[in-house]
Amino acid sequence: MQPSPLSVDLRERDMSAVTAGASCHQAEARFGVSVSSVNRWSEQFRHQGRLAPKPMGGDQRSHRIEAQADMILSLYEAQPGIYLHELRAALAEHGVGVAQSSLSRFFKRHGISRKKARVTRPSKTGRT
Repeated sequence: MQPSPLSVDLRERDMSAVTAGASCHQAEARFGVSVSSVNRWSEQFRHQGRLAPKPMGGDQRSHRIEAQADMILSLYEAQPGIYLHELRAALAEHGVGVAQSSLSRFFKRHGISRKKARVTRPSKTGRT
């Protein structure tokens, strides 16, 4: 189970105490939240003017590899049997650094199965 962010109401009460002159340690003792949380909220309020929690979970980084989707797909279409480590090396030659696991998730997101073709002929006498 993932922890949930503290309520905006608590954050607002905490910030109103700090802006009224209370220290972060006093606000921490009064409202029962950590000093580091009070510091983070103060910083967020100063820079962004809001106290709402940031989004939690979900994909935060796929946009980096998706920006290179055309290059990845063109390399894959030129050589459909290419292994992930070979594709990764080819991308590195173009100045794109990605992990093999990122490439695997990229192909899964795009619904591309990368199963290799069968190397041996099927047996005429037994199951294969």
